[in-house]
Amino acid sequence: MKKLPVFLLPLLFVALCAAFLLAAENSRVPPMPVAVSNNAVASLKSGIELYSLMGVGTKKTWDDITNKMYVLRFKSGKWVEGRPVPGVAGRLAASAVGARGQVFVFGGYTVDGQGSETTIGDVNSFLADGHRWYRAKDIPVPVDSAVIGVNHDRYIYLVGGRSKNGPVNLVQVYDAERDTWSDGTPFPGTPVFGHAGGLSDDTIVYVDGAMKNPAAGAPYVASDQCWMGKIDKKDPDKITWSKLPPHPGPGRFGIIAGAGEHQHKILFSGGTTTPHNYKGLDSDGKLAEISPVTFAFEVHGSHWEMVTEDTFDVRADGRGILSTPLGPVILGGMLKNGAVSARVLNLAQKQE
Repeated sequence: MKKLPVFLLPLLFVALCAAFLLAAENSRVPPMPVAVSNNAVASLKSGIELYSLMGVGTKKTWDDITNKMYVLRFKSGKWVEGRPVPGVAGRLAASAVGARGQVFVFGGYTVDGQGSETTIGDVNSFLADGHRWYRAKDIPVPVDSAVIGVNHDRYIYLVGGRSKNGPVNLVQVYDAERDTWSDGTPFPGTPVFGHAGGLSDDTIVYVDGAMKNPAAGAPYVASDQCWMGKIDKKDPDKITWSKLPPHPGPGRFGIIAGAGEHQHKILFSGGTTTPHNYKGLDSDGKLAEISPVTFAFEVHGSHWEMVTEDTFDVRADGRGILSTPLGPVILGGMLKNGAVSARVLNLAQKQE
């Protein structure tokens, strides 16, 4: 009997794990043990390990913000509770990504009993094989609600976000190999937070978000700007930015986005038509309306694609779309009625 080439073994493992879930429950990823929104998310091992970290539960109160981590391994098909994210309190709007066999969690903000929000610069690294957390070097300018992406399984980009002084247009680059930070080329657009985007093929794309209101009224309004940044192949800090045409649908806040691992696309789904707080309320105290639109940016062709104008079970405030062998998924998030969900939405499959 011939042996498989070594390089094919990881691919075979991924296929077998996917087949396990495909045979169970019509390929639906099981719901998380708890409902959570504004949770950081990441994946490892080509999307067969999924991580949900921190966020807020169904009460949507300051004391319902958690530091818990839940992990789904396709091999078992079950969610398990992992070691909680280090720190004295849970966080909202943190950014997470998988790289070098680790899950990296950046920034976010805490909320106290008086409702005060504090953006923090913590960076934590979870070594999956060792089941242990490590402290990495803090973000130079602490931010929450930033766009995140990883390039060449080494350089992690934090794009924009909200600092203690408001939105920034910084691009902060973390070298996961050396545990060091550097400054990327800032984006020329209006500083924003709560925007959405990802990184694929040496290309960063982000859209929308909340910017300071230049007029009287609400402190922040939705931006409709779309930008693309090309990362220099020799210098990871050098980014050439160019403005993109408008994406399908209106400008939004809290869109959920992520880059497909092999599809050369960045996918965007949901979000609200106005900026809102972690309870889902706009500046008037009303429940923000979630957009049903899902669209994508095709990196190789540099163009927008409409996926659907009526996304089933659409969400807001998930902190990323994860690529898996079963399709792109969203872990939890906020529903149209303002409820927090434990369901895992597979954007490649209509659910009932």
